[in-house]
Amino acid sequence: MKYTVKEVLQFIEGNDVKFVKLVFFDIFGIKKVVSIMAEGLRSAFEYGVPISADSVCGFNDAGNTELLLFPDPCTLKILTWRSQQGSVVQMLCDIRMQNGDPFDGDVRSVLKKAVQKAKTSGLNFLVGTGCEFYLFRTDENGFPTRIPYDRAGHLDAAPLDKGENVRRQICLTLEEMEITPVSSYHEAGPGQNRIDLRLSGAINAVDDFYTFKSAVKACAGLNGLYASFLPGPLKDENRNSMSVYIMLREMNDNLLADRGIGINKKAECFINGIRRRLCEMTAFMKSVSNSYMSSGNNDGDEDAQISKASVPVRITRPQSEMARLEISCADPSCNLYLALALLMFAGLEGIEKNTDDLCTDESFPDSLGEALDKAAQSSFVSSNLPAVIYENYIGLKKEEMKKEQLDSEAVKLHENRYFEII
Repeated sequence: MKYTVKEVLQFIEGNDVKFVKLVFFDIFGIKKVVSIMAEGLRSAFEYGVPISADSVCGFNDAGNTELLLFPDPCTLKILTWRSQQGSVVQMLCDIRMQNGDPFDGDVRSVLKKAVQKAKTSGLNFLVGTGCEFYLFRTDENGFPTRIPYDRAGHLDAAPLDKGENVRRQICLTLEEMEITPVSSYHEAGPGQNRIDLRLSGAINAVDDFYTFKSAVKACAGLNGLYASFLPGPLKDENRNSMSVYIMLREMNDNLLADRGIGINKKAECFINGIRRRLCEMTAFMKSVSNSYMSSGNNDGDEDAQISKASVPVRITRPQSEMARLEISCADPSCNLYLALALLMFAGLEGIEKNTDDLCTDESFPDSLGEALDKAAQSSFVSSNLPAVIYENYIGLKKEEMKKEQLDSEAVKLHENRYFEII
């Protein structure tokens, strides 16, 4: 349900809401939160809530030290895993400068621009995600271990699959928050699970993806477990991958559906546009060094190695009205607002340029350093991302890579850090 400001204020008053979490994301897609008391929400809608730009990764080039968070009433969600007495809600925020201008470093606004560009071309998108995660046991102090919750494999059932009840709790929690899961099952790795979400509008789909990650971690915690979305949390086991599904529509027509004469020409060009730019976008799809570390067991792991022979963009269910692109080159480390925006910009460029070549003959990056170099050389990426995001993203990631190259312990330190925050 999409709320107005008036409706949100009425909801807050009528449902014993005491705390409001204002959510935004840094340039790497790491969730940040400012909690305010419910009584302060009216002021937040009107005047914003100040944050220090210097304290947020990638925001320190804002031009001043203070930014303002303005909650988006359409994103209201009750955090159903919290106490219902004095309940807690969250809203995602738009970020503005002190003078009221939009902040270029607001990653959610980049996706909004991509959606708007599609609309001006008469196109719209439905987007969905399918994401894998591991459930690990915690120690006596509640800290996460690397001990998987079970030893089940792909599509195994209980009692081998110990995560069944946790997934059920996650799915029911998502439904209570008006997010619709369509499937859930045990993946190939021990303690590894997957949940797919229903397609919805592009911005809503990414908003819901991040709420999904929060719900997974919260439900795992309630069961004495820890959920990690790190691409490769276990050295010799299946990796956590993610599928991004895109349905391309013109009016109400699904352009990807093959009705006996092949798919629409615009859809072909859209797909070719994405394939043509994949190498340049890889650093935004797989954003940590751990994303590129090969697994000892790749059975059933389509994302284990990107290669020219197996370009990870395909149409699923092409003979039906449910036809959609499945893009499997991203993983849960990505900032999905930026990743999806770049995918959309690339596809739209393909339509504009009537791109009919399937792919360049470039090899896909096999390390974060190589991926960053390709992004740094890309006029496509630099022209579609605000300078504050483009320059900070590449610059900060290169600094991280440099530390890893100079200090072997830095690799382990970064992996442990991302194990707990992704």
